[in-house]
Formats: sequence, C-alpha cells, structure tokens
Amino acid sequence: MAEQAAAARRFIHGRHRTLVTPEGVDLQLNLADAGQRLGAFLLDLMIMAGALVLVTIAALLLIAAIGAQGMEIGGIVWLLGFFLLRNFYFIVMEMSPRAATFGKRAVGLRVVARSGDRLTADRVIARNLMREIEFYLPLSFLAFNAAEDTGGAWTALAGFLWTLIFLLFPLFNKDRLRIGDLLAGTWVVQVPRRRLSVDSLNAAGPGPHHAFTEAQLDVYGIYELQTLEQVLRDDNPEAIASVAATIRNKIGAPDEGWDRDFLVAYYDAMRARMERGLLFGKRREDKFDRG
Repeated sequence: MAEQAAAARRFIHGRHRTLVTPEGVDLQLNLADAGQRLGAFLLDLMIMAGALVLVTIAALLLIAAIGAQGMEIGGIVWLLGFFLLRNFYFIVMEMSPRAATFGKRAVGLRVVARSGDRLTADRVIARNLMREIEFYLPLSFLAFNAAEDTGGAWTALAGFLWTLIFLLFPLFNKDRLRIGDLLAGTWVVQVPRRRLSVDSLNAAGPGPHHAFTEAQLDVYGIYELQTLEQVLRDDNPEAIASVAATIRNKIGAPDEGWDRDFLVAYYDAMRARMERGLLFGKRREDKFDRG
C-alpha cells in the first residue's frame, strides 16, 4: 500500500515521530517499543484463550443437555468460536474507533496509518492477515506434527526459527514494524495524552482556569487554529483583545479578563482535540467545513 509521501513531512528522533500535515498541524507520536507490543500481544492471547475456554464450556453444556446427538452441534459451536477468535478478534477490535485490541488498550497503544490518513479497513485487514503467516501457521504446523507424531527435531527447529524470525523482525527496523505493519503502512504508537502541554511561546499566566466543552472546541477548524497561533506569536495586545472577544462571543464563554491566557488555553485545548481527531483520520479545514 503506497504511502502518500506528499501528504506529510516526517521528523524522526529515536522512537519519537512528528507528522506535519499539509495543513500545518503536527502529530506528535511515540512508537511503541518491543516490550509494550509483546506485552499487548500476550494479553490478547490470554483474552482469546479465556474466551475459547468459555466457548468450550458452552459446547460441553450443549452436549450434556442434548446428549450424544449434541456432539456434532457442540463441535460446530467450538470450531466456529475458535475460527472467529483466530481470524476476527484483532481485525474487529482495530477497526473500532479506538483502533486497538484490549491488550493494546491495557498498555496504552493504538494503530495509526503512517501517512497520517484515516486508518482504513483494508490496512487493518492486511496487517492482521499477515499474522496468520507470522504466528498461527508455524504453530499450527508444529501442533499438527506433534499430534500426528510425524515431525522430527529438524521440523520442530524449522517451525521455531520461522516464528522467531517474524517475532524479532520489529527489533531490526527503526520504526519497530511487523511484516504486517510494513505491508499495511501502519504504526503502533503510544496513545497521546488528552491535553498537549503549552509550549514556551504560550507560557501559562496567573489567570483563571479555563475548561471547554467539545461543542465549544468544535466551532473552529485548522485554518482558525493556525490564525490563532499567529496572533499569539505576534503578541499584539489589541489583536489579542479583539480575537479573545470574538471567540468568547462565538462559543458563549464569559469574559473573565486575562485575554491572552484565555486564548492560550483555548488554543491548547483545540489543538489537542484536533491532534486526536487526526489520528482517527478526521480533518476539519475551517469553521465552514462540517464534513
């Protein structure tokens, strides 16, 4: 899947990534490290194993209730549950708005598109279908050989090495990518904090605390955010007072004075909201864009 190289500029430092979109909004991302990814995967395997135990209990109860005739139905229920867990657990969870399985949520991770675009279904499906080759296929092969007693030491070693190569692959590339990530054009990143810290340009003052609702932050778009940033950089008292009055009137906020601190707080909150939205593929160009 080709990445839209013209859509964003990237800055790379260690595990930190900054995507600057054409609109000038930067996404501050920290890549998940190998330990976090492994921990999330193990948690997901435990959850899947627990769910499979419940499916097994349900199948056994069905067999006990129906008798010998329920053997076939119980077997079908178990196989269907196993099939759904193996093939759709990761896909369905990562296609949700949070773009993360329960394991990833527990350790504070999510999946994003490396191009900064919306995480689409085809990306999620592509990255997770590769898990069949990376993990499930060699384990299934080894389990079958062990059950049939047809494999030897070399077969077991080959299966182990196959799995090990794919498991360790993220350690040998700077973006900590699985083969599935490489194919789908995705990153696994740490979930950003709900609020961005105010930068040195916008040092917080002693004014009152400002809190904004989602509706108040949804009034403006990227263009207005950039305009507000320029106003704060210019630091013209008359312009700051005028813009603060306009925004207060627009969003229905009370005038408590401290115009610059009000604008800093609004800028910080609006930028944080837009950054989270961009991770979900949501862009609002300006206040007229309701798409």
